[in-house]
Amino acid sequence: MPVIAPMPAARPARIPTQREGDELSVTAGTTVDHLTETYRAHYRSLLGLAALLLDDTASCEDVVQEAFIRVHSARKRVRDPEKTLAYLRQTVVNLSRSALRRRILGLKLLTKPMPDMASAEEGAYDQLERDELIKAMRGLQRRQREVLVLRYFADMTEAQVAETLGISLGSVKAYGSRGIAALRVAMEAPA
Repeated sequence: MPVIAPMPAARPARIPTQREGDELSVTAGTTVDHLTETYRAHYRSLLGLAALLLDDTASCEDVVQEAFIRVHSARKRVRDPEKTLAYLRQTVVNLSRSALRRRILGLKLLTKPMPDMASAEEGAYDQLERDELIKAMRGLQRRQREVLVLRYFADMTEAQVAETLGISLGSVKAYGSRGIAALRVAMEAPA
């Protein structure tokens, strides 16, 4: 994945440096000195740019230094020395994006904690309690059992239970109270 845009197919620009007799010596790209000077002059602004994109100082410094290294190694492709800062900025942005992508991927790949699950022993005790409750419910009178199931398991109000069973509100309260008392006795009795 190139950080610096590749050169177009057009003829590379040549910058004359000096004349030696009839031959013309040419160099392409920015010089190391120019790149180093640009880096030094704009280090803080590049660091600020990275800080806007990332969240910790250490990563920002790493990104800016890596940008310098990458532009330095590709300095021949920076045909216009005046665009050196633009190349550095673009490289900082690209490296910041890459760092964020790596973080997001790392967070996605982290093992997710298991939900709070009951141990096998707790599950066995819960099953035993459910079995005892079902057995105790079967021992209740039919109306008591109907009122308790509708009131507590179907989560109906007392008025809704009365309407469903076709009995008075007072009867619902009485059957419910007697049914709970009978369940307490049945559940507390030794097996």
